[in-house]
Amino acid sequence: MKRIVLVTHSERANPGKVREALHARGCETEVCFVAGGDALPPMNGGRLQGYDAAVVFGGPMSACDVDEHAFLRTETEWIAAQLAADAPLLGICLGAQIMARALGGRVYPHPEGLCEVGYQPLNPANAECSLFPSPIHVFHWHREGFDLPPGAELLARGVIFENQAFSHGERAFGVQFHPEMTPVTHERWLNNPKAQKYFALPEVPSADRQRADSVRYDPAVHRWLDGFLDRWLERF
Repeated sequence: MKRIVLVTHSERANPGKVREALHARGCETEVCFVAGGDALPPMNGGRLQGYDAAVVFGGPMSACDVDEHAFLRTETEWIAAQLAADAPLLGICLGAQIMARALGGRVYPHPEGLCEVGYQPLNPANAECSLFPSPIHVFHWHREGFDLPPGAELLARGVIFENQAFSHGERAFGVQFHPEMTPVTHERWLNNPKAQKYFALPEVPSADRQRADSVRYDPAVHRWLDGFLDRWLERF
């Protein structure tokens, strides 16, 4: 049985479909709320002690806020050590951005001030990209993107932020979107008072449009997640 630590950055974070899919594959998971003071699992030579892999989820902070949030500096170093050892790692949204910074890439706001919120199209980076065999619409909620870091391979492109998914080595992957999203979590985000400012932006779909898009696009995202996890788990 594989044991996987799920690193979160908000007390309201829900590993959702990712955790459900891992459990369905016989994995054991444990949440580490690093932003709330939980200690990251120790490592030996870049490999986690007591766990086979890590999934690092999103959060409200920026990956660049290492001076404001001490845990982010520690977490970036923790992730860098795993990447150097080609350890199994999946970064989602903020998690992918921390991975990019750990590899020497730049994380920054959109040059035109745009946000990427709601369901947006995602396209394979090239025709040979087996992890993204066809275009899909995926759920986003972020204001920053990243340059493709040194040594990484681009897997998928977006419209608002071009770099959407990458791999590093054989077992590390980062994605800007949220494959873990469930209808309950989506509704919570839509109704968060802090989120209302985004709906005034022309590039952000309305809450009702997002609800309709969830019904339309989530099945394909869940199929992608199932296929991705099957292949990822086979690598360690």
